[in-house]
Amino acid sequence: MRFTRMRTANATAAVAVAIPLALGGLSSPSHPQDASPSPSGTFGSGCSALAQKADTAKDKVVEAASAYPQLSQLVSAVVRAKLSDTLDGKPAITVFAPNQQAFQNVTASQLSTLLANEGQLKKVLTYHVVDKQITPDQLSKGSFTTVEGSKLTTSGSGTDFKVNGKANIVCGNIKAANATIYVVDAVLQPPS
Repeated sequence: MRFTRMRTANATAAVAVAIPLALGGLSSPSHPQDASPSPSGTFGSGCSALAQKADTAKDKVVEAASAYPQLSQLVSAVVRAKLSDTLDGKPAITVFAPNQQAFQNVTASQLSTLLANEGQLKKVLTYHVVDKQITPDQLSKGSFTTVEGSKLTTSGSGTDFKVNGKANIVCGNIKAANATIYVVDAVLQPPS
């Protein structure tokens, strides 16, 4: 009797396992998954280098950017070009923000010339701004019109993205009250 109960229990267990396997119940889902989903939070290898205050999500974009020492040269250029009110006054923008390294890669004479010409400085800086908020999932094959009026493109996947095929997004999806900031390692030049 005991032997029969044990065989019945084993047979029941075998059936309980076999039925879901036959029906695909324990197999992985059959619908395709995106191989490299877009990040939902802040991402990038350069994020750890950005010392910041606790939360910039309630600050307008210029104040938010000024919380990051790595963006101090950009903030200084924005103030010099008298763009602070313009950028802070826009309801939803994306800023591709060059970091200190980006400005160091520009020659001293080029930077000096740019900073001395307010019109040209505004043109270059507004080329880094898109008049809508761009989410990480829009970066893989993006083409956006900048506030300056020209197009810029984004490409990549996962957490590895480029702007115009050259500038790396080193830290992305930083939130400000009216903006999303993507820190880049190059100063972008509008097409001539």
